[in-house]
Amino acid sequence: MLAQAFGPNSISHHLTSTDWEGAISAAVSLLELDQRVSSNYLSRVLEANQKHGPYFVVAPGIAIAHASPGEDVLETGMALLRLENPVVSGSANDPVSLLFAFCAVDSTSHIALLSQFAEVMSNAGNVNSLLIESNLTIVRNLLTT
Repeated sequence: MLAQAFGPNSISHHLTSTDWEGAISAAVSLLELDQRVSSNYLSRVLEANQKHGPYFVVAPGIAIAHASPGEDVLETGMALLRLENPVVSGSANDPVSLLFAFCAVDSTSHIALLSQFAEVMSNAGNVNSLLIESNLTIVRNLLTT
């Protein structure tokens, strides 16, 4: 299930984000490139960030930007934006270096996907590899096998 969540354009290194909202926009744009969401999804993600604060930051240096299911979600998916220049979100777990974007078509079908994702991310070696590996094929294999 995790293998299907990451589309062909869903993993990127990004050098130019200088702020938290710019990084969120860049990460969500990867979902849009893979036609997982329409352009309206970004505004809902940014709205959730404004409303709830930096709750997207789930662990030191790791965030999952998302919004609730809606008509602008075309297919459940994930994307990873690795920030060469980490950004500050306002969380105690700043700065963020690994920014995942996530979208779900409903409130239940993605539970197994998130469970697989948590299993991968609970391994410190995997997280370290995501932070330092320059070969995006290796990063993709790490996330999808």
